Amino acid sequence: MTKARFTHIGGPTVLIEFGGWRLLTDPTFDPPGRTYSFGWGTSSRKLTGPAVAAADLPAVDAVLLSHVHHGDNLDDAGRALLPAAGAIVTTSSGARALPYPARGLRAGQTTRLEAPGRPPIDITATPCRHGPPLSGPIVGEVIGFALTWPGQEHGPLWITGDTVYHRALRRAAAEIRPGTVLLHLGGVGFPLTGPLRYTMTARQAVRLCAAITPHTVLPVHYEGWQHFRQSREGVERDLRRAPKQLSSRFHWLPRGSAEPVEL
Repeated sequence: MTKARFTHIGGPTVLIEFGGWRLLTDPTFDPPGRTYSFGWGTSSRKLTGPAVAAADLPAVDAVLLSHVHHGDNLDDAGRALLPAAGAIVTTSSGARALPYPARGLRAGQTTRLEAPGRPPIDITATPCRHGPPLSGPIVGEVIGFALTWPGQEHGPLWITGDTVYHRALRRAAAEIRPGTVLLHLGGVGFPLTGPLRYTMTARQAVRLCAAITPHTVLPVHYEGWQHFRQSREGVERDLRRAPKQLSSRFHWLPRGSAEPVEL
């Protein structure tokens, strides 16, 4: 059995520690107050700063970067951390855009992390659709990550990335059969685009998780920004309508402190 520690720093940013590895997801460490443009007339203001300062992080072996072009997944302070990371795994287009060496993946492709005395980690990119149908050329390339290594009891660790519920995501989840899901929620929306959503709502998440029944679901990326349309309270309200055997699998990570999770 693998025991890991998850430290939710804020938004999509989580430090994952296990087996001697330290992995960091979507680094965002800027202070609150700034408004970030997301293109095509959309923007959002950051409301909450990181629960752990970038200067207080331990050495990071790899950054798992779902996409490079939105400030709520990679900001200026997060970019400053990238050169010191042992490896950067991101989208193929993101790897070309970064000024540092990075491993670029498309959905379905796999890379491996290896180090002496540590379990090898296979990282497979999973499909994301960061918005409504046909929005890909506008919102850009985004991926999630399925992580497998020896000793997992409940199945792979899946980091969904910023995505709505869609057919390719459902198929990938069924193939992965994840044991633990780091689930990007928030139901992102903008005044300019009305009811359209750009990340999963709780209802979509329940639909997804009901099909794959993971052992543990860890919601992230639902707070700290103006463009989120569903807060923790909204997620919990929808979870109360879900079957108890499913809703009981959702666990909220405390901000800023390491939480042990069995994988």
